[in-house]
Amino acid sequence: MFSKEMWSLGANRSVIRDLFEYGLRQAAIVGPENVYDYSLGNPSIPSPQAVNDAVVEILRDTDSVKVHGYTSAIGDFETRKAIAEDLNGRYHAGIRPENLFICCGAAPGLIAILRALAAKAQAEFVAIAPYFPEYKPFATCAGGKLVVVPADTEHFQVNLEALEAALTPNTQAVIVNSPNNPAGTVYTAETLTALGQLLTRKGEEYGHPIYILADEPYRELVYDGVEVPFIPNLYRNTIVCYSYSKSLSLPGERIGYICVPDAAEDSEALYAAIAGAARAGGHVCAPSLWQKVIARCAHLRPDLQAYDRNRKALRDGLGEMGYCMASPDGAFYLFIQAPNGDDVAFSEMAKEKNLLIVPGTGFGCPGWFRICYCVSYDMIQRSLPVFRELMERCQ
Repeated sequence: MFSKEMWSLGANRSVIRDLFEYGLRQAAIVGPENVYDYSLGNPSIPSPQAVNDAVVEILRDTDSVKVHGYTSAIGDFETRKAIAEDLNGRYHAGIRPENLFICCGAAPGLIAILRALAAKAQAEFVAIAPYFPEYKPFATCAGGKLVVVPADTEHFQVNLEALEAALTPNTQAVIVNSPNNPAGTVYTAETLTALGQLLTRKGEEYGHPIYILADEPYRELVYDGVEVPFIPNLYRNTIVCYSYSKSLSLPGERIGYICVPDAAEDSEALYAAIAGAARAGGHVCAPSLWQKVIARCAHLRPDLQAYDRNRKALRDGLGEMGYCMASPDGAFYLFIQAPNGDDVAFSEMAKEKNLLIVPGTGFGCPGWFRICYCVSYDMIQRSLPVFRELMERCQ
């Protein structure tokens, strides 16, 4: 006997992963130079040299227990102190090491937060389309339900009227992902302030706080001077979940943090509940080596020149062909309207040309598709004629 729900999650992989695996198979047949894989958001710029230097220096320490041994379950104090200092230096946020919980990347952090907030059997978590598809199994397996707010496909901000209609007394949190995967857009301070005002009003009406769960792995990946507001400074009932996967190009090392600011309602109890949820999920401590690396490198920022070059090449090239897209202000994604109106059919049409793009239906936004531009500039240039051919077929 086994769980049919867990079987379904294991047997039915995401469209993104299926496309990626298909690309690997096709590369073996037609050659990797003839496959244009925009499926997977795997950072392509190298980690800052200081990160690699820190790894080498730490590994030279002959005290193996010090390097590879357990840390406190909530994370090494020096690591939490370095992160707090970085956040306070940038945002004057008043964060203490005691507000931080070091986790194995953003995904288990999100799951621990959702489990901690699932205070009732009918707990609801709200996602704003387009949204990261894994939010649904995360919420379901935490014992809650994911409620999706339709996308604002004009500006890709937040449709506050639709959001208010989605809120109920069972709403525990609204998940905010900015810069957004898949849209590449950044929620403005005006949007977030209005969202906070709405949640404050509804929280008072329902008699309990509605938290913002700020999922922020792309916080540092922004262009053209766009600013990413630090949401706890705008709405006190905010929990931040962060990963260094994108900012320091460390997706495989699984290192990130949860931040529960003092201003959040019931902050100490909430922090303890998150720690308990992580414990119940088998968390012992995040990788100790990478905690030590972050203690030395939390202040580093990515060099975005390569991503920005790719972004501009695709934005300008596809725009000239007639493709319509969301404003690509952050992350490393373009979210584009399918010229035939059917994102799944258009993705299949592209797949015939070994151009791998992800349908927007899985992100809660049918009629659009996502491309990841954390790829080589040469591949982009070689793929543009295929995009042009597909546009011509749809006209």
